[in-house]
Amino acid sequence: MKDKLNILVTGANGQLGNCMRNAAHDSRDNYIFTDVAELDITDSEAVRKVVLENDVDVIVNCAAYTNVDKAESDRDFAELLNATAVRNLAAAARENDATLIHISTDYVFGGNNGNTPRGEDEPANPTGVYGLTKLHGEQEIAASGVKALIFRTAWLYSEFGKNFVKTMLNLTATKPGLKVVFDQAGTPTYAQDLADAIYDIIENRKFGGNEGIYHYSNEGVCSWYDFTKAIADMAGNSACDIQPCHSDEFPSSVTRPSYSVLDKTKFKHTFGLRVPYWTDSLRVCLKNLKENEA
Repeated sequence: MKDKLNILVTGANGQLGNCMRNAAHDSRDNYIFTDVAELDITDSEAVRKVVLENDVDVIVNCAAYTNVDKAESDRDFAELLNATAVRNLAAAARENDATLIHISTDYVFGGNNGNTPRGEDEPANPTGVYGLTKLHGEQEIAASGVKALIFRTAWLYSEFGKNFVKTMLNLTATKPGLKVVFDQAGTPTYAQDLADAIYDIIENRKFGGNEGIYHYSNEGVCSWYDFTKAIADMAGNSACDIQPCHSDEFPSSVTRPSYSVLDKTKFKHTFGLRVPYWTDSLRVCLKNLKENEA
């Protein structure tokens, strides 16, 4: 393996992409950060050209269509970005003997499996277009024969872009009261933690021979209600009366997983990395957001 690798990061202006910029700023490798303005990953020839001309060794695909509700009426574009574009990246990576690191989601699982954390080998059964198109992306990778690591994650948030933490920070600071669902449980995931893990895997060359599907979220479990309470408490937004409610009080065209805690045993065993607890990471993110305002 070359001493200095060429790493292509797609979706670099999104949450995870921005966090990858933070993680890789002192890397010995050559990182190439692109978003749609620099590289349209739905254009197979454009992808092939960039990968071959830059002799890319690893692609980290942070690009995705992530609007879960809108995907129901925007199926073609969701499929284009979450599956067709992934096929393009996989084909180009295979041609250049590169490794593809791809981000997937807990939404490939659907329905109710009780209170058992989801393992990598559990059958996928998405209940909405978003989850289905992300599953198609995973299937495109498998069909391509490319060397690949797929990281399924959940409830992603960060200092960047629009996300649940930033929305609830604003609402709990400005509204007298809120209702938040308590009958959906999972684990919030700080995007910087995931980016740091991916960076470590690349920097320490742990990707070779460890191809496969892995689950990554922070440790622990909570409901959206618990998550919101923690955000408000840590931010000092005590004036907002936050009350639990059932999912059916917020009708949606998508059936969200009621329990989507991901089992991270395989990830921790394979890569030897510690996974932070969700409240510890939330505290870090809120501190950074406060400092950025100052």
